[in-house]
Amino acid sequence: MPRLTKIYTRKGDDGTTALGGGQRVSKDSARVNAYGTVDELNSVIGLALAHGLAPRLAEILPIIQNELFHLGSDLAFLEADKTKYQLPQIEERHIEQLEAWIDEFNAIVGPLQNFILPGGAPGAAQLHVARTVCRRAERTVAALAREEPIGRWVAAYLNRLSDLLFVIARYENKHRGATERLWNSRL
Repeated sequence: MPRLTKIYTRKGDDGTTALGGGQRVSKDSARVNAYGTVDELNSVIGLALAHGLAPRLAEILPIIQNELFHLGSDLAFLEADKTKYQLPQIEERHIEQLEAWIDEFNAIVGPLQNFILPGGAPGAAQLHVARTVCRRAERTVAALAREEPIGRWVAAYLNRLSDLLFVIARYENKHRGATERLWNSRL
């Protein structure tokens, strides 16, 4: 586990930052944008938790937040450097767990009859925001993957996580007794 002894280094004042392997890159590089968006997603999930979610969600979301740190680590190192370091990375088992949770919660909320509008209970609304940030993280990772290699399971993890965030937003609304407002395509 890294030990942070000093928060500021002044090395980034020139608009660059260091990747995990020490390479200096622009702060607006595709790689930094990707792991920065994952960090934002993690913070948005933390905000959802601060709303006081259903107990089952309060149980699984910290696990996901920890996995998002794995994913950020996965993105912060070039593929060539991953052999030099013992890094936590996203693995197939993480995606399988997300799929199991999707199935668990989807069985409770049931199938959709129409598109729903984001909102409802405060925690559910925040989970919808997390879902949209997750989709953006997925897009930034797709852009990065066109430029250079990334971890094998990173994109799939974000894809499944956005699905899970949608389902658990519905679950939180159901748990709170909040009505899902349907999209009216005729307005």
